[in-house]
Amino acid sequence: MPGPSDGTAGARGRGRALAEVYRRFGESEKAKGSPLYGQIAIALSSSEEALRVIETAPARRRNPTLVLAALHDVALAGQAPALASAFTAPPAAPDPTPGTESTTSTGVSGAAVTGPRGRGRGAGGRSVGEAAVEVMVGMAELVLERLVGRKVRGDEGGRHAVLYPAVAEVARRVGAGAVGLIDVGRSAGLNLVVDRVGISYGNGQLFGDAGSGVQASASVVRGGLLPSTAMPEVMARVAVGDELVDVTDADEARWLRACVPPDQVERLARLEAELALAAADPPVMVPGAVLDVLPEAIARVPDGVLPVVMTTWVLSSLDLEERLRFLQRLDEAATRRTVAWVSVEGVGVAPGVPTYGDRRASGHSILGVSVFEHSSLHATGVGRCWLRGEMLAWLAGTSSPADR
Repeated sequence: MPGPSDGTAGARGRGRALAEVYRRFGESEKAKGSPLYGQIAIALSSSEEALRVIETAPARRRNPTLVLAALHDVALAGQAPALASAFTAPPAAPDPTPGTESTTSTGVSGAAVTGPRGRGRGAGGRSVGEAAVEVMVGMAELVLERLVGRKVRGDEGGRHAVLYPAVAEVARRVGAGAVGLIDVGRSAGLNLVVDRVGISYGNGQLFGDAGSGVQASASVVRGGLLPSTAMPEVMARVAVGDELVDVTDADEARWLRACVPPDQVERLARLEAELALAAADPPVMVPGAVLDVLPEAIARVPDGVLPVVMTTWVLSSLDLEERLRFLQRLDEAATRRTVAWVSVEGVGVAPGVPTYGDRRASGHSILGVSVFEHSSLHATGVGRCWLRGEMLAWLAGTSSPADR
């Protein structure tokens, strides 16, 4: 029969396991990703009180990325000033004498001091790790509340550099003078502002709005030129998915920011600019399972305007049967009007899109354009891309084996 101490021993074992998860995560983040989050995760792993709070959350809500986003959200909401101050304090300078505990004032009204133990120290003199532990323990209910129903959305930025030439190309092929963009599976629908950003390519080509607050770039490999066709006027913007985010809602937009570590300043600035651009002309939102609501989303595009469905690394979440049903939905919608599909998916993920004979899991993605018209499908691959669109090889119209 279990003794009275067995429950305590089990709890200690779970606590040690959780501490190890956070410690390993912290070491990994310090080496790559977010050094700031690395410091916080290690501080949490060393605090029994903080770990006990985390253990009260449902098992699937205890992972470090979600807990750190919740802490960030509380700070962004102005509810944890000391933690917010530590987030924005200057990085710690390396200690010239190993083992010493020196600190250096920033000279800004004593607002922050830096030292070897943390990224910065807030107005109260606490390191970012100490401030995070204090919030985790002292504001436990508030932090845990942030975890309910939340999902880390760390990859929300638009994929403008690969989408712009593909949308322009498919519109040219159809002869469309206007398009309605339908963004599938991207919760904030930030792909939908693709026509309102500035885009520069490594080969010197420029597209879009050079004066936009959002500027995207991509290097071009193989030395080819992208088509010079401009994207036609966008007459409709529609976001589709079962976890949509309303960019005009302050709390939802703040959560998107919270999912980006505070020390990834450039990434945060770009997200901020994209959210502002999207909020200025918010999309029509069609919530629900994609396969169920896609016909409704296409119907939201006015007659006489080409619906262009866009998928960027979302179809891999569907099994093969569901992907084929996705294709069927597009085909069904094309019985009364032409429908276009621009896909940026892993090799072999987008059904019907040629892959240049590339192997699956090859490390790059295929950029495809497809036209559905009167129950016929014309699908072509127009390029390859790497690093989520930061590198692009435009292959449409090329015949050189070296390019393929």
